[in-house]
Order: sequence, then C-alpha cells, then structure tokens
Amino acid sequence: MFVAMNRFHVAKGREAEFESLWHGRPSHIAGEPGFLVFDLLRGPARDDHTLYASHTLWETRSAFEAWTKSEAFRAAHAGAGGAKGLVLAHPEFEGFDGVADLHLASTTKAA
Repeated sequence: MFVAMNRFHVAKGREAEFESLWHGRPSHIAGEPGFLVFDLLRGPARDDHTLYASHTLWETRSAFEAWTKSEAFRAAHAGAGGAKGLVLAHPEFEGFDGVADLHLASTTKAA
C-alpha cells in the first residue's frame, strides 16, 4: 500500500472557495490502475490559514508513480496555479509506504 498526501495552507476566509474547487472539478483519477481511495481533509485553523490535506491510497508506490506520469495526471492538475492567493504556498507532498495495517472489517468477530 502507498499513501500520497499533499498539504495545503489555505488563506484564512477562503476555505469555502477551496473546497468548492475540489467539489466542482472532474475526476481524472478514479479509473487509474492501482487507485483505491481519495479524501480531502480539513485540519486545524491557524492565524493566517487553515490546513488541508489531499489523501490518496494506492495499491503500490509504482501505481502512484505511474499515475504521476500519465495524461490523466496532467489533466487533473491543469490550471492548478490559477487561484492566486487561495493557497499561501506550493502544496507539500508526503508519500508513505505501508508497513502494517489494521482494517475494521478484519477485526470484527462474527456473532
């Protein structure tokens, strides 16, 4: 498993606009090989920004890397710099390789 996350520092007062961009954009990732899950997460508010993270779960790191080289990736990120002032800095990427997992479905016992 591989988790890819981008952290965004969204300018204070522009959170609704940022979330609206994500809700209104077409998905170019759903049918990609190895893609499992996408989440947009809202985190803590600070003095000048609110922290957000995009979170994608992939079967493998290589599936994620293939996505980053695809035409679908380019289409998904086209115009990403168009909302000046919305995000205070370039998103911070963080990638994680799975080393252990525990899923709710695997821990529940049959009655």
